[in-house]
Amino acid sequence: MALDSERRSDTIRPQCHRSDRARTLRSVVNDLSRLSGLSNDGTRTAPGYAGYPAEGLDGAPSGERAWTAPGHAAATETFTQPFAYAGYATARADAFEAAYADPYGPTAPGPGTYGPEAYGPGAYGAAVQTTPAYGTAPHPPTLPDIPNSPGVHQGAPSVLPAPPGAVPSVPPAAYGGRFTVARRSAAPAGEPAPAGSARRRRRGVDRLRPDAGPGLRRFLPQALVVVVLAGGTSAFVASDKAVRLTVDGRPRTLHTFAEDVRELLADEGVGVGAHDIVAPAPGEELASGDEIVVRYGRPVSLTLDGQRRQVWTTARTVEGALRQLGVRAEGAYLSASRSSAISRHGLALDVRTERAVTFLADGRTRTVRTNAATVGEALVRAGIPLGGQDTTSVPLGSFPRDGQTVTVLRITGSREVHEEPIPYEVVRTGDPSLFTGTEIVAQQGRPGVRRVTYQLRSVNGVRERPRKVEDEVIQEPVAQRVLVGTARLPGSVVGADGLDWRALARCESGGRAGAVDPSGTYGGLYQFDTVTWRALGGRGRPQDAPAAEQTYRAKKLYIQRGASPWPHCGRRLFR
Repeated sequence: MALDSERRSDTIRPQCHRSDRARTLRSVVNDLSRLSGLSNDGTRTAPGYAGYPAEGLDGAPSGERAWTAPGHAAATETFTQPFAYAGYATARADAFEAAYADPYGPTAPGPGTYGPEAYGPGAYGAAVQTTPAYGTAPHPPTLPDIPNSPGVHQGAPSVLPAPPGAVPSVPPAAYGGRFTVARRSAAPAGEPAPAGSARRRRRGVDRLRPDAGPGLRRFLPQALVVVVLAGGTSAFVASDKAVRLTVDGRPRTLHTFAEDVRELLADEGVGVGAHDIVAPAPGEELASGDEIVVRYGRPVSLTLDGQRRQVWTTARTVEGALRQLGVRAEGAYLSASRSSAISRHGLALDVRTERAVTFLADGRTRTVRTNAATVGEALVRAGIPLGGQDTTSVPLGSFPRDGQTVTVLRITGSREVHEEPIPYEVVRTGDPSLFTGTEIVAQQGRPGVRRVTYQLRSVNGVRERPRKVEDEVIQEPVAQRVLVGTARLPGSVVGADGLDWRALARCESGGRAGAVDPSGTYGGLYQFDTVTWRALGGRGRPQDAPAAEQTYRAKKLYIQRGASPWPHCGRRLFR
């Protein structure tokens, strides 16, 4: 059977990123390779022949290679030129037929595609005497037809440049002989190829000898497997995408078969949460060359100018977090360095921004920029001292706000002590022995005494109202007790009701019930003395009794003694 020299690559090894899908497809490739005769180590085993390394023309091996065929003894080959196809030596196709048909070498043209000039006595060297291993001349094994590969010179030996030296002969390998394959050499520079080479090359490809049928039939299933394998591998390679994945600032380039960002993150074991950022979005489709960025969220317990709140940031440093949160860090106090890293667990950060505070002190205005935590600390930084009772218009421990105005209060003062009376209490008690309307002081009240200390101070030269700072009782007050009459006053006194008592009262006291003479001995409307008043049943002093009771007591006195108790005014009773 004629053999056309070819060259092709026998292995397809798509490179892909490690992933489950890649490993699965690689397993399929290996299975198909075994079915098609392509082994994982890059060799091809033709039916009934030992495998040869799959190597190209460049750098192909030379030397002896062993091969076997069914029903034949093992033989070796000596290669003196590169392979035209991995696993097969390059030689003129008819040389094999001639060697097997006539072990002593061809001497006349035989069937084939070459002209008579390719044959002649001794064209292949001296005949080699061989002895059949089984008593009969062996038939060479039928080799499968090899599909043409680009880049391999096809055609009959007659169209090839003649190699220098003798043309090697090909002994039948089945008898344990050795043969040497001629090394292909290029035509000399500037010398054209022999005429008719293209036509004979096409005839060499198109015309097959009759005994090539079984080899072709055996090769067709393998060729179909190779075609399917090539198509699947093309789809396999087309689905591969080279992307750049940056997770929390760590970039890496990888190959993936994921359709979208979410599938890529799942394949790579990258989990994201509600506070994390993924760009592009997880649902976006992937294309080769895309860059995917994942930034993890970090919790920050931020106390900003005294206000505490919980925030999330995807920044990995304090400086980045402040910039992301929009916090002005110039001149600010930070509880942690700006370059400090923020872990996935977060951190607590206290920030006091720089603020403008204005102080009014001693008639002057002073504005300072400070990140102090208290007004007192800002006052010290402003260089304004406080002495004695000096203070500020706001508490010294309060937080200074931006744009706040604080007044410094210069205080001077003293203390004063005063004794003040304590009013007594009046206790009124009903007495049935007294006529209604009559009140008698049974116990005179007495005020108490207290000692009070006042703070006197001047603020910025202005005297303030005294402020009581101490109160001490020196003498307790005594309550005054008053008896109040509840008895009904009699309506009349027989023998005295017809007299003009009003005229007598105007004459004695001017008609005033509480009148008292200059000596203090007589009192009331009718100027009773105390002894006479009590003898008539009265209680207390007469001037303290109601006018009706005084008139009643005067009528009783008239019944007892007539008008004599009133020597000057008694006559007015009778007008």
